[in-house]
Amino acid sequence: MKKVYKNLIYSTLLLVSISFVACSKDSSNDGGSDTVLVESITIVGNTITDGSTSQLSVTVTPSNATNASVSWSVSDASIATISSSGLLDAVSDGSVSVTATAQDGSGISTSKTYLISGSDNPVDGTIVGTSQQLVTAIVSASPGDNIYIRGGNYVFGSTIQISANGASSSNISILPYPSDTERPRLDFSSMSENSSNRGIALSGNYWHIKGIDVYAAGDNGMLISGSNNRIEFCTFSENHDTGLQIGNGGSNNTILNCDSYYNADSSLENADGFACKLDAGSDNKFIGCRAWQNLDDGWDGYLRETDNITTYYENCWAFKNGYLMNGTVGAGDGNGFKTGGSDDKTLKHNAIYKNCIAAGNVYDGFDHNSNRGDIEIYNCAAYDNGRNISFSSNNIANFLLIKNTISFSGNNNDSYSATTADITNNGWQNGLVTNSSDFITVDIELLASPRNEDGSLPDIDFLHLVAGSDLIDAGSDVGLPFNGSAPDLGAFEFE
Repeated sequence: MKKVYKNLIYSTLLLVSISFVACSKDSSNDGGSDTVLVESITIVGNTITDGSTSQLSVTVTPSNATNASVSWSVSDASIATISSSGLLDAVSDGSVSVTATAQDGSGISTSKTYLISGSDNPVDGTIVGTSQQLVTAIVSASPGDNIYIRGGNYVFGSTIQISANGASSSNISILPYPSDTERPRLDFSSMSENSSNRGIALSGNYWHIKGIDVYAAGDNGMLISGSNNRIEFCTFSENHDTGLQIGNGGSNNTILNCDSYYNADSSLENADGFACKLDAGSDNKFIGCRAWQNLDDGWDGYLRETDNITTYYENCWAFKNGYLMNGTVGAGDGNGFKTGGSDDKTLKHNAIYKNCIAAGNVYDGFDHNSNRGDIEIYNCAAYDNGRNISFSSNNIANFLLIKNTISFSGNNNDSYSATTADITNNGWQNGLVTNSSDFITVDIELLASPRNEDGSLPDIDFLHLVAGSDLIDAGSDVGLPFNGSAPDLGAFEFE
């Protein structure tokens, strides 16, 4: 009887074991059985001895791995950078570790060290190739430091704060890496539209920032509250407020050869190209800058909480403001240069314009807006704006000077009201008539032509005088360079 019982137990256990094995085999054939994971990675490719590039690749095992793709990274972007396809690009001589990581979720990765030589690094400073490296370099910067950004797209989800100070004799500089053909673009497009979501907040003094593109911030592309800074050859586009704004006491800043365009906010009120406004300080300068197709104004000088400041504009072009990126008319003001204005209509924003152009703006070219300050306009041009020059008789300016300037093809009559005015030797005075026959071309689209390699304004024929025009030598000497016996009228001298 005991023997029968033992045999029965053995038979039962055997059946259970067989069933378990069968179930285990069946379970291996469910949905996950077709995925073959990477087990090892080997990096293949030559080191760099001539300071150029090397194409790297990988060999993975098993050879039938379902997903053999990898992501690439380097340990030090100041030595070399690497593209998503594995192109290793030398930056400077040194040693760099390259890592390839499987993308199939296996967690497998491998690294290989490459000695880079022959780069003959042309820069003296910190070279950055990632968003975090840029932020780290900014935080640790000291007077005289140079930060070089490699070309490419840098994504940021929060404001870049620049608060350290350089010195009058040794700025802190952010510059593009000299040999790169691609510009660095700081991409803030992941930000929501919010007044706190600025791209760059520059509160420090004595910085030189050159050759970067600031894109799609949730508010200003750049807000400058520091002083004695130089922003050069940068662009500010598709931001949700003014591209570059100076405020909070920022003074003596120079904005040189910069472009600001396609900026628009949902409130349909605040997105200008450039603005020195509200509580800005004095003696800020815009030189060789362009503003076009911004929702509100090309330049806005509206004041609040400050008074009697002076801003300078030289060789600046404001065109087609009030039009949106798609070419339709927006709901903003659409002025080229808004000289000032204030809530109580009493504040003075003194402004001096030299060789500036306002063309094709929806509303005014040069706009008074109840500015009570002193405005001087020398050798400027206003063409095809809603009203070319508008200084109204309400809340009139304290002083208005216009010399050697042209205005034609505006849709409304110009006005020149001021407590004191000096308006002489212009294209509508002394028997002169200005029209399109005086110029090689009046094609406004040329104003958006690519800049010269050094960042200077493009060499175009727009509003350049033709031989025989009676606007040649028709001006008065206002201290600006000129050819011939007297200055010409308009923004360009006949050559």
